[in-house]
Amino acid sequence: MSIPTPRLLLRSFSASSNVCRTCQRGLAMSSRLQSGHNKWSTIKHDKAKKDAQMTKQRSSNSHAISLAVKLGGPDPNLNPRLALAIQSAKKASIPKNIIEQAIQRGQGVSASGAALEPVTLEAMMPGSVAVMIDCEAESRNRTLNDMRNVIKKGGGSTSSVSFMFTRKGRIEYKAKEGVDSEQVLEAALEAGALDVEDGEDGTAVIFAEPSETKAVAEKVAQAIGLEIDQMDILWVPNEDTMVALSKDLEAEELGKFVDHLKEVAPVLGVQAVYWNCTQGGVSDAAWEDLMDKVKDFQ
Repeated sequence: MSIPTPRLLLRSFSASSNVCRTCQRGLAMSSRLQSGHNKWSTIKHDKAKKDAQMTKQRSSNSHAISLAVKLGGPDPNLNPRLALAIQSAKKASIPKNIIEQAIQRGQGVSASGAALEPVTLEAMMPGSVAVMIDCEAESRNRTLNDMRNVIKKGGGSTSSVSFMFTRKGRIEYKAKEGVDSEQVLEAALEAGALDVEDGEDGTAVIFAEPSETKAVAEKVAQAIGLEIDQMDILWVPNEDTMVALSKDLEAEELGKFVDHLKEVAPVLGVQAVYWNCTQGGVSDAAWEDLMDKVKDFQ
């Protein structure tokens, strides 16, 4: 029996594997490496999902703390609502510095102690969707410049679109057994509210003039014993300017823009995003995905 020559060994090896022409060594794909690559992708995906949940939780707790400060002051010993919001944040493992920043924002100051200035960006995004972005910033000019770049990267351009919206105060109260819509309506009219709506799970929603929002909220709360759950000044799109999206791609582009806003929000102080689009021809799955992304800013 003859022993194969090295040349024949190389030829037989190259028939089932790749061979490097320079060094004459076989290069074969490893199933273990492929498995490791898939595992790494899974880890990255799970981490991204966990980070997104943590960001949402921090945003929710921070908003609750800031609102409590605006309604009752920054001292938790004198403000039971703030004390409860801080306790909830600690249970959710929110870092101490995030809690402190939320308390300062409720007082209108940044982490460094500088006064925060409200800044609003107006833009026209893909699909002819008008967008209003509210920020709280230490430096108005720097925030405006940085936000213009964010809008440009999202495929939009800064443009005057505020005429397509109406500025309103929105107050949401927690549901209370024994209090019906008629009582809420009567108290709201007496307090000078603009409109009343039924919220989810028996909650009541009242709209007021921006400058009178806090006063209206407190009058209604005292009149019928309701607890204020949320209070914001919003840009409400006018019905005659609403735009219907025509395809999933437009929803995806807006979703990517919102994702980018979430990344820069802590630095640029993005507080809320409002737009005048409806589902139109977009699929239910694409629309629900977009709505889920924008929840953190509304």
